[in-house]
Amino acid sequence: MSEKTKEKNTKTTNKKTSVKAGKVLQGVVVSDKMQDTIVVAVSRYVKHPKYKKYVKHVKKYHVHDKGNTFSTGDKVSIRETKPVSKKKRFEVIIKK
Repeated sequence: MSEKTKEKNTKTTNKKTSVKAGKVLQGVVVSDKMQDTIVVAVSRYVKHPKYKKYVKHVKKYHVHDKGNTFSTGDKVSIRETKPVSKKKRFEVIIKK
């Protein structure tokens, strides 16, 4: 064996496998009619580019709720995860 192949065999690659932290959002449960799924409305204020006025934007997210533990009106924190289904990309962290 040549020295180059010995070096390659003795070298180990230390690749770090890090998990990227997803978005964490707060919102209110607006629907709990599906099985293991809730709909959470997340609102935020955005400054209008032309008129410089703050406008309220509301976006609804389908969230995985194992065991149907949350009901309409609950304030919750949600975290982005790997896709659970076609529309669900978030899971509930805690109830506020």
